Amino acid sequence: MRVLAVDIGFGYTKATDGQQSQVFKSIVGEANTAQFGETLTPAQTTAPRQFSLAGEEIFVGELAENQSRGRSFTLDPAQFIAKYAKTLGLAALAPYAEHGDPVRLVTGLPISFYRKFKDPLTTLLQQRHVLTIVSPSGERVDKALYIEKVRVIPQPFGSLFNLMLNAQGRTLQQRFATEKIGVIDIGFRTADFTISDKTRYSERGSLSTDSGMSVAYSAIANLLQEKSGTQVELYRLYEAVTRGSIKIKGQKYELAAVVQQAFTQLAVRIAAEVNRLWADDWDIDTIVLTGGGGLTLAPYLAPLIQGEVLPVPADQDARLSNVMGYWKYGMHIWPA
Repeated sequence: MRVLAVDIGFGYTKATDGQQSQVFKSIVGEANTAQFGETLTPAQTTAPRQFSLAGEEIFVGELAENQSRGRSFTLDPAQFIAKYAKTLGLAALAPYAEHGDPVRLVTGLPISFYRKFKDPLTTLLQQRHVLTIVSPSGERVDKALYIEKVRVIPQPFGSLFNLMLNAQGRTLQQRFATEKIGVIDIGFRTADFTISDKTRYSERGSLSTDSGMSVAYSAIANLLQEKSGTQVELYRLYEAVTRGSIKIKGQKYELAAVVQQAFTQLAVRIAAEVNRLWADDWDIDTIVLTGGGGLTLAPYLAPLIQGEVLPVPADQDARLSNVMGYWKYGMHIWPA
């Protein structure tokens, strides 16, 4: 029995087997037959990005972004679960599962979607799947992926379990099991707030809002459209925001000022939401800021939060905090 974890996010999909992990953009596209298959630079990833699933040839992640004529990306939760979650999840898990061997899977959902989509997501994933993996060289390998059990948890608890548990699923940091901890998990579509009071979930202190990083990215995209006349897809801004500039039709646009303004406005919005939500929970011991957006917004957001905010480790990929916690939780509930 093998434990795997997947975090199927609106911005990025992440998966791990505890030893290896991968991250790719949550984009699905039709697979095109390339007329010229050689590349001038080494491949950026060894994980497969082309699959055949249910008779459909697909690209996922950056391969879909760069090569597909028809690309799909959505921030609508119902459409995301119905059309993309299974495809993205299986693509992410395929490298870590042996052909036909049973695996047990932990995944998560934002708090506001948890009750509605927990059972549908479990039904989508907890079954036998058959897919074909296509390597960059064109070699096709059929794989049966048997997911015998699925556990879906509220998304922010992944980061909490990542801090609390070790690789064997045992308690590593006792304070996270015995104290009252607030978690702010900023993803691309949502910002999730939850309270763990001695590991007990607090319904009163838990909420999802639409204040994910897409709010800031939409503001940046709208300004770029005003200046350039071109509507840039949000997922094509990820690298440009990190780099601080983007070139559109040969003209370079500096982004530092607009990014700072967008991030500041989003941080103010999130701080107002969480301070209002936790107004009665003045006895929170520590606040954990997590998620890919948590790391990005930390310099803007931490000074606005009322309470002790745990620093975001700069040497770790914050996008993996939840999925690593899912895996550790799987090791906890399904010990070897």
